[in-house]
Amino acid sequence: MDEGPFFHGTKAALRVGDHFAAGFRSNYRPDVVMNHVYFTALRDGAGLAAELAAGEGAPRVYVVEPTGAFEDDPNVTDRKFPGNPTRSYRSSEPLRIVGEVTDWTRQTPAALQAWRDRLAAIRADERGEIIN
Repeated sequence: MDEGPFFHGTKAALRVGDHFAAGFRSNYRPDVVMNHVYFTALRDGAGLAAELAAGEGAPRVYVVEPTGAFEDDPNVTDRKFPGNPTRSYRSSEPLRIVGEVTDWTRQTPAALQAWRDRLAAIRADERGEIIN
């Protein structure tokens, strides 16, 4: 299992010592309340998540520590990629914020739109809609 450091991307303005916890709506499927909190060992992966997160705040990447057990994120490991190349994890226990990083790679507007379009297509397909 990865030893970190670990990162979480969001638009929430938080402070060192605050916690991220499960029980909130998904950034990618707002109709779903999350049973886990997700994080990665890739700073730029957390940056992408921050830029795609719901809300109006500025995207932020926090350095986090799991407060309990965690596992590979099954949404992107083995189901979609062999192993865990995205170094993505989830936990039902909170994550403690231990810092913030600002030197992550920002996406271009075109790249962000491509990601948003891809996520919209996934949501539409899950609802059984026709996707062009």
